[in-house]
Amino acid sequence: QVQLVESGGGLVQPGGSLRLSCAASGSILSFNAMGWYRQAPGKQRDLVAVITRGGTTNYADSVKGRFTISRDVAKNTVLLQMNSLKPEDTAVYFCNARTMIVVGARDYWGQGTQVTVSS
Repeated sequence: QVQLVESGGGLVQPGGSLRLSCAASGSILSFNAMGWYRQAPGKQRDLVAVITRGGTTNYADSVKGRFTISRDVAKNTVLLQMNSLKPEDTAVYFCNARTMIVVGARDYWGQGTQVTVSS
């Protein structure tokens, strides 16, 4: 059973930084991709950043230039460095691991970590 455990959320002032961490129960290279999504109250869950097995990264337009996704393969961990945070970045952030299967994709999710950007 795949387990993803997020940490690193909290309260930060606008312009500040946070680093989120997602620890997987197995090798992160066993997944086709890993990423971070976020969900604000009353809104859908949206992709923030993704890193593929090959190391390719992709970001939502709203976070490009401010957020950086990376990984530590030895520690089975995916990181999200968030700089220049804005109030609109406030959301619950979820770690995702995706495996491609014959009929589509199988997604695994962490429990989420709250990020609040406020003065």
